[in-house]
Amino acid sequence: MIRVSAPGRICLFGEHQDYLGLPVITAAIDRYIHIEGRPQGERVLEVALPDIGGEERIVLPQKGRRLPYRSSRDYLRGVCNVLAAEGFLPERGARCTVRGTIPINAGTSSSSALCVAWTRFLLNLGGTRADDARVAHLAWRAEVTEFGEPGGKMDQYASALGGVCYIAFKPRIETKALPRPPGKFILGDSGEPKDTMGILSRVRRGVEEAVAFLREKKPSFSLETTTPDEARALWDGLEEERRRLLAGALKNRDILRRALSLFNTAPLVGRELGRLLSLHHRVLAGELRISTPKIERLLRAATDAGAAGGKINGSGGGGCMFAYAPENAERVARAIEQAGGRAHILQIV
Repeated sequence: MIRVSAPGRICLFGEHQDYLGLPVITAAIDRYIHIEGRPQGERVLEVALPDIGGEERIVLPQKGRRLPYRSSRDYLRGVCNVLAAEGFLPERGARCTVRGTIPINAGTSSSSALCVAWTRFLLNLGGTRADDARVAHLAWRAEVTEFGEPGGKMDQYASALGGVCYIAFKPRIETKALPRPPGKFILGDSGEPKDTMGILSRVRRGVEEAVAFLREKKPSFSLETTTPDEARALWDGLEEERRRLLAGALKNRDILRRALSLFNTAPLVGRELGRLLSLHHRVLAGELRISTPKIERLLRAATDAGAAGGKINGSGGGGCMFAYAPENAERVARAIEQAGGRAHILQIV
């Protein structure tokens, strides 16, 4: 029997930053995609998906061939095609079952965890060794590049690497494990469905168009180094929404830098961490406009119950928020439930 798992994640700092090439700080959480299965001689993957009442039968392609996709986000076949292109696709099939405890379409990276777990399962099935970073890269290609999606690499790397992690993407991917904060994070699922692709496209396109506009005036403009004041001095003639999105990206970049400094200071001060989380959320809600009235209600309930801070999680427009409670996590969770959310006290894994 082959058994693999991959966790979901929360983004502590750097929401909507990874696809711009800016760093993030993530935490893997104890909500998982689990896959278990037995090899079989026939070159067929028989996949049971009991959580959604589905099943898939995938005939492994011959060398040099690709599987046709049956949906716009056919991630199981996407992983197969990426592994086939790299020469890693197994020569035998399997009967397997995929189960999960990650909220679906809620901002906690259920699809990325699926791609990471499925990549690991197929590599294991074929006897191929790959480190966590390699698994993350293959899963990213299968989820994002195969389907032309606008997301970055944060989710796949956060799931594959685990723990609390600083991830930088330019000029090359670099990762650093960070200390785990004292206390607990409490996930609050609003139950509101998200328009992930629509929001990602709107925010990414707006920032990239703003960057292109400012670079026409100043070719050395850089999201990594330009200050907010320098950007404002250049943006006469730039449409208001793009100004707002660019300002949000620069503010969030600077908040992450303050958070990274905090993580590198011992002992880590929980209340200051919570304050920075809430500051990050205010930019996401104000400049990026990705929050909802219900998410705001859940966050207010959490802070009123003693949470040090919190933020929306994921692309936004619904889905989940999380609160950080250095103490009294159970009281914060009850407050989120009473405000209409589904609360989960998380462990970082």
